[in-house]
Amino acid sequence: MLQTERVDIRCRATAGPDELAAHHAVRHRVFVEEQHIFTGSDMDGRDASARTIHVVGLVDGVIAGTVRLYPLGIDGAWQGDRLAVLREFRAHGLGAPLVRYAVRTAGERDGRVMVAHIQLPNVRFFQTLGWRCDGEVETYARLPHQPMAIDLAPARR
Repeated sequence: MLQTERVDIRCRATAGPDELAAHHAVRHRVFVEEQHIFTGSDMDGRDASARTIHVVGLVDGVIAGTVRLYPLGIDGAWQGDRLAVLREFRAHGLGAPLVRYAVRTAGERDGRVMVAHIQLPNVRFFQTLGWRCDGEVETYARLPHQPMAIDLAPARR
């Protein structure tokens, strides 16, 4: 019988400047160095906002993934973006807990809906987590992205 090794997966908002720096380092490795979506940096004005929540995902205590979320200021809408998992940790299933954490967190802050722009190869993954397509495919950072949304009401229960 083949026995698989269990790992401890945890997600949380960054705690202090060191974790925030690690959050940005993961994003840089994935979006700048690996995927070449951004040149130089993927950081933008949302990163400086006090309303943005920067999240880290840990595998056995090692920061291995990120997501960020922020309110859009319109009718309880939140946006989730910059979901990234380091290549060497992708087999551990960290992406789903990061997305669920973001959804739950926005719902706990009276969010009504969360939206995101999803790279096309990841649409099915988001659909399995309860997200729906929300409009036509758009170009973002020179790549096609599918707008998607999820109702946050269940997250408030």
